[in-house]
Amino acid sequence: MVGRSWNHEPKASVSHATGITSRLDKLWEVAQDSIQERKYLRAERALLTILKVDERSATAYNRLGILYAKQREYTDAIECFEIAQSLEPSASSLHNVGLIYFETENYQKAAIAFEQALSMENGLASRYIAYGKVQEKLGNFKKMTEAYEQAMSLEPSPQTLRFVADAYARTNQPELAAKANAELAQMSADNNAPARPSKPTHRRVVM
Repeated sequence: MVGRSWNHEPKASVSHATGITSRLDKLWEVAQDSIQERKYLRAERALLTILKVDERSATAYNRLGILYAKQREYTDAIECFEIAQSLEPSASSLHNVGLIYFETENYQKAAIAFEQALSMENGLASRYIAYGKVQEKLGNFKKMTEAYEQAMSLEPSPQTLRFVADAYARTNQPELAAKANAELAQMSADNNAPARPSKPTHRRVVM
């Protein structure tokens, strides 16, 4: 999958009676811990119980979609993400739908989902990297390159620069590819450079 970087919605606040709110908080805690521990059946039960209490919780549907996606139950995952999107439109839900379509090789639908996500929130490099990868699958190398360049402008990192360098090489731009590779080598050297020893500080002892 495109990095398998699922987008999580923040846990929604529910304005119910104190007892119900306390129960929901506990269920959210169980669901989150269970997902991290890969106890997926337990997490599913907790999320479904949350939805019985708060049936319009887009966050719960989004988490449930991520849970199903981790188990490769893609049809159920897409349904959950689409319900979440209908309840509370968000870039996260759209991005997650795009990841599912990419995994199932439905690249055209993946591209549409990523484009919609970017139209709502365009400040994350991971969104552009995902969009670049799907454009690569579609053979749209110009869009692929532009997406990776945008990701690099948002998050200058060795990984992102590798995507840019490879894009330039694949689109027959050897000079730009060489420049990007040189920048990558310099960036890697800087990251691996030993830390400078701190200068000793001389403290004046007051008697």
